[in-house]
Amino acid sequence: MVERAQKALKKHGNTLCMAATGAGKTIILSALAGKIGGKTLIIQHRQELIQQNIGKFQQVNPAWHLSLFDASTKSWNGDAVFAMQQTLCRHTDDMPAFDHVITDEVHHIVSPTYRRIIDTAKKRNPRMMLSGFTATPERADRKTLRAYFDNVADRITIGELVALGFLVPPKAFIVDIGVRERLDAIKVPSAFGDQSEVADVLNTVPINQEIVRHWTEKAEGRQTIVFCSTVKHAYDVCKAFTEKNIRAEVVTGETPDDERRALLARFDRRITRVVLNVAVLTEGYDNQVCSCIILLRQCSSKSPLIQMAGRGLRTVDPERYPGVVKKDCVILDFGTSILIHGDLDAGDGMHKERPKIEGEAAEKTCPSEPSDVYIWPDRDGNIGCGARIPAGFKTCPLCSFRFEKEKELAPEEVNMMEFSLINKSPFRWVNLFDSENLMMATGFSAWAGIFSTDGETWTALGKLALEKPVHKLAVTGRIQALAAADDFLRRHETEDAAKKGRGWLNQPATAKQLGLLRSLGYDVPADPLGQSPYTKYSASCHSAFSFNRHSIERALGV
Repeated sequence: MVERAQKALKKHGNTLCMAATGAGKTIILSALAGKIGGKTLIIQHRQELIQQNIGKFQQVNPAWHLSLFDASTKSWNGDAVFAMQQTLCRHTDDMPAFDHVITDEVHHIVSPTYRRIIDTAKKRNPRMMLSGFTATPERADRKTLRAYFDNVADRITIGELVALGFLVPPKAFIVDIGVRERLDAIKVPSAFGDQSEVADVLNTVPINQEIVRHWTEKAEGRQTIVFCSTVKHAYDVCKAFTEKNIRAEVVTGETPDDERRALLARFDRRITRVVLNVAVLTEGYDNQVCSCIILLRQCSSKSPLIQMAGRGLRTVDPERYPGVVKKDCVILDFGTSILIHGDLDAGDGMHKERPKIEGEAAEKTCPSEPSDVYIWPDRDGNIGCGARIPAGFKTCPLCSFRFEKEKELAPEEVNMMEFSLINKSPFRWVNLFDSENLMMATGFSAWAGIFSTDGETWTALGKLALEKPVHKLAVTGRIQALAAADDFLRRHETEDAAKKGRGWLNQPATAKQLGLLRSLGYDVPADPLGQSPYTKYSASCHSAFSFNRHSIERALGV
C-alpha cells in the first residue's frame, strides 16, 4: 500500500487508501510520510488516540521532529504536525505551507470544517499532496469524496487480514426474534441518524430478555460491546443484563471524559463484562479483549456495520492479557444489517489475493459517460466520476457507482479462501517430529514457533538469542498464531536470515549437529554414506526446541 500510494501521489498529487481495522493504518501512513518527506500535516479527529499515533509515527520516523496542534498545545514547528481537526479549523489563518497533508478517517473530509482546512492548505501551497486513509469511504448520506481524490491507490480488506492471521474470524448469527418484517419496513434516514423507530420495535422488556438469553447461549463470558439504537434503549438493555447478574455499563456522548476512561478501563480489565453505547465506540476505539459484538440497530449503509464489527476482530497480546484466549468474534445481529449487506467487506474480492506489490495494480476507470461494459447509470442513478481505481472494486469508493452487468445483478456468495502463510513467509517453517502441532522457524538472532496440545487452541512463542525469557506472542487459532510468530521473526531477524531459499538450508546436517542431536536424546543412526534425515536448518530448529523445551512446556501449561 505504501509503495502504490507513493506512486499515486507523484502521478496525481492525491490518493485514497482503504485499510480495514487491524491493517496498521497509522504505521502505513507514517511510512508513507517518511517516503514522501517535506513538511507534513496529519489531521486527526479523536483526541484520545493522538498521543498513541504520535508514538507510532516516531517509531517509524525516529529522525523527524514532531509537534502537536490541539486545544492545549499549538505548535507548527514540527517536520510533522499532528493536529486535531476541531482545533485546526478555527486557526486556519495561522496555518503555514505544508508539502503533504494526511487525513485519517478521511470519509469525514466532506464536512465544512475539513473543507476549510484542506482548501486553506492548498492556497498556502498549490503543489501540496493529499493522502486520505479510511476503512470505509462510503458515506450513508451518499456525499462523494471525488472533490479531493481522483484515484484509489490500494485496499486491504477485513477478509485478507483474517486470512493472513492479523484479525480473528467473525462468527455471525442473524437472530430473528419475530420482528424482522417490522424492521424491514423502517427506512433508516442515515448511518447515525434518528433510530427511534428501531427502538420502538426492539426496546421491549421481553425482547431485551431474549437478547440476554441469546447472548448467554452463544457468547456468555465474552467481553461484549453492544450498539443500541437510542440512549434509552442502551439503558434498558443494560438493565436486562444486570438483572441476570451480568455486570454491564452504558457510555454515551454525554459521559464525562474521566468517567468514560474509567468505564472503558474496567471493561479492558474484564471487571465489566458488557458495555452498551449508541455511536460512541463505532470509530477509533480499539480493544483486544472484546470478542462479541451485539447489533441492536439498523445500518442503512455498510460502513457503520464494518466499523462496529471491527471493534471485536483484533487479536490479543497474551503478555498484556494473561489467560485470555481469543480465536474468533461472535457477532449477534438482532436487526437486519448483515442480512442486507451480506458480508463485512468494504468492497468485492474478500476471497481474492491482491496483485503482487512489484507490479502496478490492475486499474479501471469509473465511467462518467455511457458505457458498453457496465449498466449506466447504475441502479441507484449514479453516473460515475472518472476516477482511477483498482480493478477488483464492484463499487467506486469515491462516488458509489456500481460496476454491474445484467447477469451480475443476482448476489453471489463470497467464500473467504485461507491464504497460505507458510508459502508467503520469508522464513522456512519446519514440522517438528512430523507433527503439525509443533512448528518452528529460526534465524540468526531469534526463533519462533506455534504449538498446540489439542489441535484447536494454538500458542505462538518467540525468543531472542541474547535474551533469556520466551515471549508468549498469541493464544488463539492456528492462522492467527502463525501470523504472530512470523511477525516476531520479521521484526527481529536480519534481511539475510529472512530468505527461505538460502542454499545451506537444504544441505545435510553437519557431524557436529548430528552429535548434538544425539546428546539431546534424538535417535540419529550413524550413516557411513553421509546422508541424514536432517538438514542444517531442520537440525537447528530441533536443537532450538530441545534447548527451550522446558520453557515451551511451561508456557503451554504441560
